Amino acid sequence: MKSIACVAICFLLALCGCAPKESPDAVREHAADATAEMKRDAKAVAQGVREGWARDNSVDLNSASKEQLETLPGVTPKMAETIVSHRPYANPSELVDRHILSKSAYDKIADRLKAKH
Repeated sequence: MKSIACVAICFLLALCGCAPKESPDAVREHAADATAEMKRDAKAVAQGVREGWARDNSVDLNSASKEQLETLPGVTPKMAETIVSHRPYANPSELVDRHILSKSAYDKIADRLKAKH
């Protein structure tokens, strides 16, 4: 019985030592390909999260409270007050046309804004 166990152990050790070796260059290339694939996947996930966030958390300029408007990135209490006082809006881009928000500030939150009539 002992000899069968010894033979089995020796056989397993021999199999472990016979694994094919990859060259360091092949390993680096494989790692670079895997990293590039993960980067593409991460970008796709981030884009999906942004789209989902924008879709689920849009703010109606004509009915949102001052507090809801302040949850938008970069919108200060004063800006939110000005947005409320200049209602109604036919289109969210009127925030730029009426000089309530700068174009750059508007661009950061445009995907989260709507103006229902």
